[in-house]
Amino acid sequence: MSTFDERESAFENKFAHDEEMIFKAQARCNKLLGQWAAEMLGKTGDDAAAYAIDVVKADFEEAGHEDVVRKVAADLEGKATADEIRAKMAELLPVAKEQVMNEA
Repeated sequence: MSTFDERESAFENKFAHDEEMIFKAQARCNKLLGQWAAEMLGKTGDDAAAYAIDVVKADFEEAGHEDVVRKVAADLEGKATADEIRAKMAELLPVAKEQVMNEA
């Protein structure tokens, strides 16, 4: 294997690793958002954990994160606006990234 091939392989591996970390951080962010929303809904324990998982699953409906925003906004029914939910997501993403990096 030439140096160029080794370098190409290293870049591909780094790209794959970075994409995996981004995916994990976004999923963690959605989980944290779900926990926040569950608290606003008065859910605790297993109900709150199940709701947080539902929020994570909602992100797989379409590309982007608007599917999560729509789900949480519909569930909160006037307790938080879509803009407030997006702001909370922006606030939670750095926390999620830090948690994922500390686990790696």
